[in-house]
Amino acid sequence: MSESEIPFTDEELAFLRHVRFGELPPAVRPEERTASTETDPRRDRPDPATNPDQWALRLGPGNG
Repeated sequence: MSESEIPFTDEELAFLRHVRFGELPPAVRPEERTASTETDPRRDRPDPATNPDQWALRLGPGNG
């Protein structure tokens, strides 16, 4: 093994992680957690209430 292939020690790796990512935020306690709810519209199909013409374009002529 050459000198450039010597693996880092755990302390050196911890230092490099700290330099790259900085200080980690404090962990969130279970009692501070909340349930998340998705609010973004689905991306796999257009919203028929806002633009029905998009449905006609997807279905093709005579199918809308």
